[in-house]
Amino acid sequence: MRTFYQVMISATSVALFFGVWFVAGERQWVDPLLLPTLAEIGETTAELMRDGYRQVPLWEHIAVSLSRALAAFSAAIITGVPLGLLMGLSPPVAAVLNPFVQFLRPLPKIALIPLAVVWLGIGESSKFFLIFIATFLSVVVGATAAVARIGRTRIRVAQTLGATPGQIFLRVVLPDTLPELFTTVRLSIGVGWTSLIAAEMVAATSGLGWMVINASSYLRTDIVMLGILLLGGIGYLLDLLLVGLQKALVPWAGRDA
Repeated sequence: MRTFYQVMISATSVALFFGVWFVAGERQWVDPLLLPTLAEIGETTAELMRDGYRQVPLWEHIAVSLSRALAAFSAAIITGVPLGLLMGLSPPVAAVLNPFVQFLRPLPKIALIPLAVVWLGIGESSKFFLIFIATFLSVVVGATAAVARIGRTRIRVAQTLGATPGQIFLRVVLPDTLPELFTTVRLSIGVGWTSLIAAEMVAATSGLGWMVINASSYLRTDIVMLGILLLGGIGYLLDLLLVGLQKALVPWAGRDA
């Protein structure tokens, strides 16, 4: 019942937001060039669904951005989670790698575009790299922190009872860190998704990020707003998917031990 009320409150707040936007547009409280009306965005959506943007269908822009992001997310999670867990379990490994991770993590990823182009060219590899590095570094930091929050007493008890390192990892470390790892992945994918626009600045001809950047140069704020709504909506759906996976795979998350 509590979840139902939360959903209703969220739905009401969203409806109120769009209601205010609709009224503001209809009464021209804001210049349409700065804030297009919902009707205009609806017409633009229909136009792009029918004719595409720069000869590329809207669904293809969405599919291209999703394929780029999901490929980079998958690689970042597969490599970043084990490395982060290793850093958390092994202080020497953490001491070696942590300076590089902490140096690169806050670095604006847009600053890496020139290097990405020089190293990887202007194809898909450079776009993959920019999304991957943003996600990977956040995953590593989060996974390392997840291990640090494990009660060391539990590990010592397992060692005292004769558990092997593999058993300790599977029976103690992994169950304790999985809830934190899911949270880390959610936050990291959010960071990676925001780097999509930076990635699609590299000689792209399709993708939602490229569409937003290109449309802004022609003052097509209706297309810019549509792109922003799609980027935010897809990011929200990805987060909901991860929350659902967490509830299914880690049902003990959030419960008292």
